Amino acid sequence: MLQHALVVAAALAGAVFAAVEIVVRQRATMDVPRDQGVSTVMWSTLLRRRLWWAGTGAAVMGYGFQAVALAYGSLLLVAPLMVSALLFALPLSARLAHRRVARGEWGWAGLLTIALAVFISLARTKPGDYEGAELPAVIVAGISLLFVSACLLVALRLSNWRRAILLAVAVGVLFGVVAVLTKLVMHLVREGNMLKLMTTPVLYVVIAVGIIATLLQQSAFHAGSLRASVPAMLVLEPVVAVFLGEVVLDEHLAVSKPAMVALAFAVVTMAVATIALGRDEGAWEEELEVKARTKVPE
Repeated sequence: MLQHALVVAAALAGAVFAAVEIVVRQRATMDVPRDQGVSTVMWSTLLRRRLWWAGTGAAVMGYGFQAVALAYGSLLLVAPLMVSALLFALPLSARLAHRRVARGEWGWAGLLTIALAVFISLARTKPGDYEGAELPAVIVAGISLLFVSACLLVALRLSNWRRAILLAVAVGVLFGVVAVLTKLVMHLVREGNMLKLMTTPVLYVVIAVGIIATLLQQSAFHAGSLRASVPAMLVLEPVVAVFLGEVVLDEHLAVSKPAMVALAFAVVTMAVATIALGRDEGAWEEELEVKARTKVPE
């Protein structure tokens, strides 16, 4: 029970830092021209900004807490908890934008909180087959990169919300794969098998996929409608992670049928509330982007 509580606490801490990352890194690109969303111009601009580095630091801290949670907890428990990042991003974004959180936003936030509480209290899992999952996980990572490459090629031919959606889908898929690979890495860390850790391709694949996902996430933030991209990536990431956790890692829920029904209802509610909050948050961020582009960049 104590380990379950520690896993939940670490996952929620990761979500807090993920929220800071989302809000800060969105603002770092607000005044970059819209047509430079997937270009070296955007990155050369960002690398000179302290704000972007602060957001990147928050992302690293968030990933660290997520890795700790995955070291002691199931992917099927940890991944869905990451959508709680929107609960923390909501008041932070509102404060930075000098606005109040709307009543409807608090309503969706409350619904998401209740659904998360139900999920945390009921979700119990069985360990997977981590020893035999390394090669399948690397193969899945390779397939996901091919899929993302196709998304990127199509996205470069599109603009506005269409480009944002495709990039967000790519980001959600990649971060879902990162979660699976991280679980395998942390399994080796817990075993203390450092020689195997340094020689397994999983460690280097997760680093590569993580970097690519981070680059695409920044481009997705900037490419078009945040009302489209933010909900898509936040919902798709745990969906992909949970699916791969069952298929690749052989993790399963160990709950009764009534609890399974309640969990299913909680997960659907979490997805709906996340999409609603993401759309509301995206609407405000787009207004700020319009204002930012009328000012001279710092």
